[in-house]
Amino acid sequence: MTAIELKAQIQQGIDLLADDESGLQRVANYIKRLLKKKEDPTLMSKEDFFRRIDEARAQYDRGDYTRVNNIDELHEFLSNIEEEAKTLEDVSH
Repeated sequence: MTAIELKAQIQQGIDLLADDESGLQRVANYIKRLLKKKEDPTLMSKEDFFRRIDEARAQYDRGDYTRVNNIDELHEFLSNIEEEAKTLEDVSH
């Protein structure tokens, strides 16, 4: 099927749901979920990129960073991050 044929098929389905507010809401929610999956959270403008670098340099200059000297310290650091993430997830639910 071509993109044009798929669009026509989708439009026909939406037209059939024209009087079904609940069905249309489900379609709208599904489209929103698909669009969220498509977004790339790592994309940013050039200005944002350099702003974040400047902020990181300032943070480093203030001594606001974590130094990891060996693999054991790295594992401990990552474990702490995982625990904090789980705590935040539990609090948000």
